[in-house]
Amino acid sequence: MSSSRTSNFQWSELVPEQSCATYGDAAYELIENLYPLCRSITGEGVRKTLDIISSEIELEITHIPTGTKVFDWTIPKEWKIRSAYIEDMSGNRLVDFKDSNLHVVSYSLPVDKVVTRDELDKHLHSIPEHPDWIPYRTSYYNETWGFCVTHKQRQLLTDNEYRVFIDSDLIEGHLTYGELYIKGKSSDEFLIFTHICHPSLCNDNLSGIAIATQLAKVLSKSDLNHSYRFVFAPATIGSVSWMSQNTQLFDNIKAGLVVAVAGDSGNLTYKLCRNDDSYTDKIVKNILATREDDYNIIEFSPYGYDERQFSSPGPNLPIGSLMRTPNGCYPEYHTSADNLNFVKPEYLADTISAYLDAINVFDNDTKFNNLEPFGEPQLGKRGLYRKTGGLQDIEKSILAKLWVLNLSDTYNSLLDISIRANMDFRLIQAAAEELYFAGLLENTT
Repeated sequence: MSSSRTSNFQWSELVPEQSCATYGDAAYELIENLYPLCRSITGEGVRKTLDIISSEIELEITHIPTGTKVFDWTIPKEWKIRSAYIEDMSGNRLVDFKDSNLHVVSYSLPVDKVVTRDELDKHLHSIPEHPDWIPYRTSYYNETWGFCVTHKQRQLLTDNEYRVFIDSDLIEGHLTYGELYIKGKSSDEFLIFTHICHPSLCNDNLSGIAIATQLAKVLSKSDLNHSYRFVFAPATIGSVSWMSQNTQLFDNIKAGLVVAVAGDSGNLTYKLCRNDDSYTDKIVKNILATREDDYNIIEFSPYGYDERQFSSPGPNLPIGSLMRTPNGCYPEYHTSADNLNFVKPEYLADTISAYLDAINVFDNDTKFNNLEPFGEPQLGKRGLYRKTGGLQDIEKSILAKLWVLNLSDTYNSLLDISIRANMDFRLIQAAAEELYFAGLLENTT
């Protein structure tokens, strides 16, 4: 940055030391490390997951005891599972939890008994249209038991009786979540939330965990104008629990995103906030519109991930969701086919890049006032007209300066100018920097 003028503001530098491609590789490696763990909304798998994340970023861990009221919810008992299987009466093991932790319905009660084929079938889940895939099913708040199997396995269960065994417990324990707060110059916050409860599902939601971790690593090294909060918690009960413990922070949260299903090959997709034209909506729609790739915008719905909890009437927080293919919109969703082959480092890297673009806008959006507002100031005598410091597109850089000068009236922010000009925020930002140090703008934020 030029030193020809004393600055009363400062851009934050969010360009990572490594390329986004490198961060995509690191995100995929974290997914590989977390993939074997059996996670649920409580339990040892969640704590092990947070331990692994804590080896990369400094998480503060919160434990909320079973039975604690969190708004209209109550923290459930903690689920522990050690083993589970289905055997025929000769002792041949036909389905085994050791082979896939998706084989057991999450929160299944303990069971050890011989059942008829008809009774067993009532507790089986499979996908006929994808006979080699194992579905993911849960029974968090309904006390029952069950197995998830491939449809091929299910069709082979033709004997009259089988032994079913699930070695599990529901005990007094805790719900656990992790949090990282990165303090900037302002207490205004950007919240990033990701859910950590799904077992061995890579896109949903190891991709969210890995991307949030890489973003936190980048921001932890940055000199930031605003503050950032990362929350790693179980879906629904986790976000509700976090809100119940942190209502005093609501006024600080000016924007935020839920990151999930973010490592597949689909286009980037943004789910709008509950309130029309929120600041988060303006930021994300702007960065998507100025990227080269196709993207999708979908309307807010009170169904989906935890953006719907943050956007409920009480907190009414401006939290959207930036993802790739939305939940439920790809066949592999909530099945064993959401595996290490389904997500790719290059798609993780692209999502990280989009998040960094959005964060850059949030952290550097500011307002200026044109100090030469009567007509267009003479840029040539200040070396600003066709001398652009190496930018490839000279005409775009000049046009960006003209837009900044024209709309810098203390009312329009750089984001407003970027939207009005339909230009990349970074180009508008670079133009404002040159004009500021040429003495043509004053910062009014």
